[in-house]
Amino acid sequence: MTIKEQILQLRDELNKHNYNYYVLDNPTISDFDFDTKLKQLQELEASYPEFFDANSPTQRVGGEITKNFETLIHEQRMYSLDNSYSKEDLLEWETRIKKLVDGELQFTCELKYDGASISLTYENGNLIKAVTRGDGVQGDNVTANVKTIKSVPLQLKGDFPEKFDIRGEIVLPWEGFNKMNEERIEIGEEPYRNPRNTASGSLKLQDSSEVAKRPLECLLYSIVGNNLNINTQFESLEKAHAWGFKVPNAAKLVNSIDQVFEFINYWDEHRHHLPYETDGVVVKVNNLQQQEELGFTAKAPRWAIAYKFKAEQVSTRLNEITYQVGRTGAITPVANLEPVELAGTTVKRASLHNADQIEKLDIRVGDEVFVEKGGEIIPKIIAVDLSKRPENSQPTKYITHCPECETELVRTEGEAQHYCPNYNGCKPQIIGRIQHFISRKAMDIEGLGGETVALLVHEGLIHNYSDLYELTKEQVIPLERMAEKSAENLIKGIELSKTVPFERVLFALGIRFVGETVAKKLANHYKNIDALIQATHDDLIHVDEIGVKIAESVIDFFSSELNKDMINRLRGFGVQLEISAEKLANQTNKLDGNIFVVSGVFHIVSRDELKKLIEDNGGKVSSSISGKTSYIIAGDNMGPSKKEKAEKLKISIITEQDFLRMIQY
Repeated sequence: MTIKEQILQLRDELNKHNYNYYVLDNPTISDFDFDTKLKQLQELEASYPEFFDANSPTQRVGGEITKNFETLIHEQRMYSLDNSYSKEDLLEWETRIKKLVDGELQFTCELKYDGASISLTYENGNLIKAVTRGDGVQGDNVTANVKTIKSVPLQLKGDFPEKFDIRGEIVLPWEGFNKMNEERIEIGEEPYRNPRNTASGSLKLQDSSEVAKRPLECLLYSIVGNNLNINTQFESLEKAHAWGFKVPNAAKLVNSIDQVFEFINYWDEHRHHLPYETDGVVVKVNNLQQQEELGFTAKAPRWAIAYKFKAEQVSTRLNEITYQVGRTGAITPVANLEPVELAGTTVKRASLHNADQIEKLDIRVGDEVFVEKGGEIIPKIIAVDLSKRPENSQPTKYITHCPECETELVRTEGEAQHYCPNYNGCKPQIIGRIQHFISRKAMDIEGLGGETVALLVHEGLIHNYSDLYELTKEQVIPLERMAEKSAENLIKGIELSKTVPFERVLFALGIRFVGETVAKKLANHYKNIDALIQATHDDLIHVDEIGVKIAESVIDFFSSELNKDMINRLRGFGVQLEISAEKLANQTNKLDGNIFVVSGVFHIVSRDELKKLIEDNGGKVSSSISGKTSYIIAGDNMGPSKKEKAEKLKISIITEQDFLRMIQY
């Protein structure tokens, strides 16, 4: 046997033993024998470096140092899930999707594990990259760290696609978490608070050999890609398991919403016996073609929903109510609590939302209150234990002036929150707007964090976000925790932000009610900032999905001379305030005023490409047929009920080829 054959044989053996131990939980070799074979392979690879393989089992011990995690764009977006907290929510969801798809519905029920979301990319059966969820559009490259996780296969087995992504959760089992904490307590260090945060933090450790020491696991549940030859979600779980992935065996295929409830009821009772942290059940439409038909909202798939188990509750004392000022000037009252353990974390504060909520609960300083974690993440006060209220208790009087700048607060009719109107003089508002401007979904300025923004404002170096572009390295070096390299990266990050496209700049401006989706709509409609500034109220409300509140907010923002001055300065610095010529070249108004419904399976272009072509040519995509629908683009296997509804409403049904001819594609 040649050296190369010995190396390949050892790698194959060790990969099989890893799979048996970490995926099947069925070891077929002793730890001593495994370690002996691993050491033998390490020695051979060290002596014959020409046979190096990045996916060798020896690479799982780590050792790579990553100081800056590269940001990578997901080829297919990682959406979040809509949450439900009651059976009624699930029934409403089922009713909605039944209206949108034809045929019988089956559901795949899976446990919702509480970990750090990850996307793994495989090509020709080899792990190529591992990227965190990030904001869903882009995340951090943590490949070196993920390779150390034994349940992540570095090479697949069986009949797998040439290229695909698989999504899942990096989790820390309770047993491993408790053992890590015992070791930390023993050496006098603070214990970790909960498995989820510890797992998430592990992925960003700079030394992958440190990650290798942590008993992390990776549970996979969603395959994404083209030409996968998979028809259902449940089939995808079975295939993933066959290829070598650790797929939770709790998943179940069911035929009705009643069976979904049975699954939920069972696991609500038995979840505490699981080796991992879980906070609910994910219900997915099983048929992948039906999933395509249902599509996505701006934030989540329509074909899936997360049912959250009832949150844990504890009682504790309310010591004080303080008030925070947000970037829009909105005032949020905060309950400062006697620290209490809740769902694995210490809770010291909880939002009281607004004056109406305080009045509704009749909550007072000194009260014993019941606290729960909404979805087991965000603490909230749900009630007051009136039997323990002190005799000298006084009703809470909501503040009348800003806690930061002492400006008298205002409250617009029909709105729940009070606001500080001192837009340009209230520091938390100024800091909050700049923090929003630099955030990942907006200008994404690397090297500049929220704390640094606050320092820059307090030091008088910036007063608004346009001032960022005049900062020099010499100005920022004296700041706390700022070294020369950090200062260089900050200035470089600001310079790079000048290439951020117009729709994200528009979102970054922080116009009230103008989120990511609305910013994109306005950017695509008006093409540049000047056209948007000149738009009237009537112009704005005729733009798709722009209502009265948004129109009023946009006009109010651009009526401010200070805001217009900031925009002119941004223009002077080279920030993108119009859609790029390249993007404009791909846009037309050929489909202006037309609404399309896309249904079925397509062959020339994908469903997503069809939708993009509609929007690039001025049309609108709708998920459901109505009297306003102009055309239905019908692919193979279009549902009969959709066809029947279209014929009844006399809506034109066209083929994929008809549509492409329409836009001269």
